[in-house]
Amino acid sequence: MSYYPKGYGGTRREPEQVMRDGWHEQRLLAVWLDDHRLTWPERELVRQLGEKLYGKLPAVREVRHG
Repeated sequence: MSYYPKGYGGTRREPEQVMRDGWHEQRLLAVWLDDHRLTWPERELVRQLGEKLYGKLPAVREVRHG
């Protein structure tokens, strides 16, 4: 018989389920900035809110091969 303390073992929730539970249980909104379900104005609003609350994202450098 295997015993796992609470929070260990079992199955992991998908990230989408964690975000949904956070919204329903804690009124916490987690949004992927590149979520395909959002329109451009909605993604831009999310980006602006994130920058206002937490600062700008680090610049992403494009890596070129060849």
